[in-house]
Amino acid sequence: MNFRFFFFIYIFFLFSCSTKYDNSNLKIFKYNESNGISTLDPVFAKDKATIWATSQLFNSLVKMGSNLEVDPSVASSWKISEDGLLYTFYLREDVFFHDNEIFKEGRGRRVVASDFVYSFDRLLREDLAAPGSWVFNNVSSYSAINDTTLQIYLKQSFPPFLSLLSMQYCSVVPFECADTKDFRSNPVGTGPFQFKYWQEGVKLVLRKNNNYFEHENGVKLPYLDAVSITFIKDKQSEFLSFLQGDVDFISGIDPSYKDEILNRDGSLQDKYSEKINLESLPFLNTEYLGFLLDGTSETSENIYLRKAINSAIDKDKMLKYLRNNIGIAANNGFIPNGLPSFSDTLIYDEYNQVKALDYLEKAGFPNGQGLEPIILHTTSSYLDFCEFIQSEVKKIGIELKIEVNPPSTHRQMVATSKLDFFRGSWMADYPDAENYLSLFYSGNFCPDGPNYTHFHNEEFDILYEKSVKETNIKKRIAMYQKLDGIIMQNMAIIPLYYDQIIRFTNKNISGFNSNAQNSLNLIYLKKE
Repeated sequence: MNFRFFFFIYIFFLFSCSTKYDNSNLKIFKYNESNGISTLDPVFAKDKATIWATSQLFNSLVKMGSNLEVDPSVASSWKISEDGLLYTFYLREDVFFHDNEIFKEGRGRRVVASDFVYSFDRLLREDLAAPGSWVFNNVSSYSAINDTTLQIYLKQSFPPFLSLLSMQYCSVVPFECADTKDFRSNPVGTGPFQFKYWQEGVKLVLRKNNNYFEHENGVKLPYLDAVSITFIKDKQSEFLSFLQGDVDFISGIDPSYKDEILNRDGSLQDKYSEKINLESLPFLNTEYLGFLLDGTSETSENIYLRKAINSAIDKDKMLKYLRNNIGIAANNGFIPNGLPSFSDTLIYDEYNQVKALDYLEKAGFPNGQGLEPIILHTTSSYLDFCEFIQSEVKKIGIELKIEVNPPSTHRQMVATSKLDFFRGSWMADYPDAENYLSLFYSGNFCPDGPNYTHFHNEEFDILYEKSVKETNIKKRIAMYQKLDGIIMQNMAIIPLYYDQIIRFTNKNISGFNSNAQNSLNLIYLKKE
């Protein structure tokens, strides 16, 4: 332990004394990750914090662009067979793993198709129990035809498959070191930045990969020299660090500072307009209330009661006072704004107290008479929303009790059908509405799938199975919208709002390349 301590002190001394590593001459992008990072191995990149970090270190065959289109990455091009079962990828010949002592002379070797075969095999290994192995559930086989050609066969046609391959789970890793115990903390990839230093819970440093394969207008990318990630847990402290310039950007809005920086309408306070840039765009995340439809409570059995609760909630007012209008009231179904299948012309029951009272009477409880208290389960992070809903439904005579659970307990109870009425959210793993509709397919009943409401509708199942095979985009979108309508007609869930990405950056930052999946693409980012 003493040797390692003095070794790090020595390295720090060299960095401090060397002109080459003088940080004042470097363009370092600094951000904070309050949730921490537990691994830098892409096969375990299941949360935002890990996805953001590993996306700087690794590449997949393809990547997701700013408009949610699939762009080339390690694969320069591809073709899909007419039946949608065979995907053939043609790899670039200028992609190299990061320079590392594991390779001959310390120079990173060229990536070939067999590296993807190894990486996919590793993702599927039972002993790793990688959370992203489901990506290959519909894959029949894959093989390297030669060094630059990779083929993947599907069991059945699935148009969103290409976007699945952009996920960090599918990153290419070198067989020389990916199976070592320290790969999680000393990774080697192909990304625009390479691993330099990580003191867990304190700081993570990534340095520019000078051999990165992407260019812009003849200039090698990335523009930054380094990325520095800190792990301050307190959101207010993070915000203060941002104002002081110790952090270059923050993502999202926290109650501790939302009224300090934003007006009620979601615009930037005047005192910050000259110092800070505000960026906002749709986020593929729907916040909702869910019902276990085969449960034993009144909400499980009575559709009119569910509709009464929905019509009693003033979602616009909720967003205005609790989120400073960051988000859009969810009156258009479960599919969120930001996907092509979203339609602002398909409007379901909006806030209407008269209608809510009518539904409540049809439910058999005029003005709430004879109705037992309803229990809504949530976590502390969303307690303010649930208390707002509690006050809204009270106006029509419904008594709502709130039970707060720890986040891990709440997720487990939802996933094992233990809760009849719960607050939930669904963030897209890939940018296709099928990702949202799969929550209501009867073949996905939890705990074997994400159908947490145990929604079962024969018409829905038949159309869903047909839609996931449809290759015509316009036809598939029409099917998706009809499926969304079936969900809402049965009021399996109450959508609350479609989330928005909100980012604050200092004025010297430019070139953010964002998309509705809240990716952190630092390749084109510049810091003056």
